[in-house]
Amino acid sequence: MIESKVNKELEKKIDLYINGMLDAEQTDELWAELIQDDYYLDYMKSVANLKSIIDRKKATRPSAKVYSLQKVVRYAAAAAVIIIAGTLGIMNISTPNNISVSPIEQIGLDVVRDSDGILETVTNEVIREAIRLATDGNIEEAISLLRNELENAEDPQLMADLALSLGSIQYNNGEYSSSIENFNIVIAQENIEILTLEKGYWFLGNTYFQLDRLDEAEEAFRKAYELNGAYSRVAKTYVDALTSVAAK
Repeated sequence: MIESKVNKELEKKIDLYINGMLDAEQTDELWAELIQDDYYLDYMKSVANLKSIIDRKKATRPSAKVYSLQKVVRYAAAAAVIIIAGTLGIMNISTPNNISVSPIEQIGLDVVRDSDGILETVTNEVIREAIRLATDGNIEEAISLLRNELENAEDPQLMADLALSLGSIQYNNGEYSSSIENFNIVIAQENIEILTLEKGYWFLGNTYFQLDRLDEAEEAFRKAYELNGAYSRVAKTYVDALTSVAAK
């Protein structure tokens, strides 16, 4: 580990989170901190993935006892949240409290966080294959795969999941106009999981932010905040920052 990046206090919080020992408010605070620190987001993914592998191996043993982690995120009871890579984008806006916000540079594609705080790989086969292709650099093939699947999808949740993944890959490839179209597909679906809807608004806000369309970005962030879920705290920070800019 590079010495200059060592943050023992943050590492301790991550360890407590992975082991289900943070309450909802503490978890919120941790995610707000991690959203701007790609180094420790990667650190948390590595630690959590290792723990997940160990837990799965333990679960396969005949005599193993499986213990559930404490359910600490009360508003994320049934869904998963794609981890956000928090590297700073080209814009940087400060809140009245001097907290800097920027559009996220990348959207993490390989890991999800479930309601117990466990990080696991994506389960949908088509989405998983698209992520593998994108990770290997076959961006256009990944996009084509998801587009074809989306055209034939009828279930609202499946459409939302496909559009979310498609928009995320396009976002990471700098195709912001195309990603906006797909994130709008996500938020247009009815009766989908609340956290899928949250992700749609959160990523849509960041996409508008990348394009300097700040009014639209603020509206999307506000929708994410009003859903009062996993992105609520960080979305509120972005709303406050963009509101302060509009007021000047």
